[in-house]
Amino acid sequence: MLVAMPQSLSCLVIHVVFSTKDRAPLLDHSIRPALYAYMATVIRNSGCDCYRIGGVADHIHIALSLSRTVTVAHIIEQMKTSTSKWLKTQPLIEANFSWQRGYGAFSVALADLEHLLNYIDTQEDHHQKNSFQDEYRGFLERYEINYNEIHVWD
Repeated sequence: MLVAMPQSLSCLVIHVVFSTKDRAPLLDHSIRPALYAYMATVIRNSGCDCYRIGGVADHIHIALSLSRTVTVAHIIEQMKTSTSKWLKTQPLIEANFSWQRGYGAFSVALADLEHLLNYIDTQEDHHQKNSFQDEYRGFLERYEINYNEIHVWD
């Protein structure tokens, strides 16, 4: 006799965005590949899938699939804490480096994943025309998230 085993399954694609503290342009081209690789390892070690990480000197974008056992807040705390410690050991990064306190996390339909990956891959081009603040406000408006302009940049 076969006994059915219950399963808990999920497919939660998340677009995460956060910046350096005060949007300081500290993430130059030389550090980004190693930072992204380190961050992807943190994500995978938390049981999540990392599709893509990219960004520019003052902020990053991450496309990940959230494990059914991990919260958004937990994975972001893990990423920020571990990468902040790691970055402080890098020769070209200031010893007082930190990420902004807040973050944006937006749900993405699996059908839109390729579009998101392309968006992340073209951050350098995108930010030739648009500031991080305008980009982030656009996400908040698109997802109909109420925010306070005074606190959104913490």
